[in-house]
Amino acid sequence: MRTVTPTELRKNIYTILDDILNKDMPVEIIRNGRRLRIEPVERENKLKNLVRRPECMACDPGELVSVSWEAEVKLDLP
Repeated sequence: MRTVTPTELRKNIYTILDDILNKDMPVEIIRNGRRLRIEPVERENKLKNLVRRPECMACDPGELVSVSWEAEVKLDLP
């Protein structure tokens, strides 16, 4: 892990940020004896949290293609 000072970060911020993204390597900044870290965050897959519920469908999914809702829906739009 690379360590830089705030002055070095300010001087080379775009280069350092590009290195973090391209090399996937975090950088630590030391300020007043404390450490801060800049690191890439992976994009979260929103679909991974979906729960499979096969019991929700009471029919074959292929049957849904030919369902006609015209008799059920009132389409009297002005």
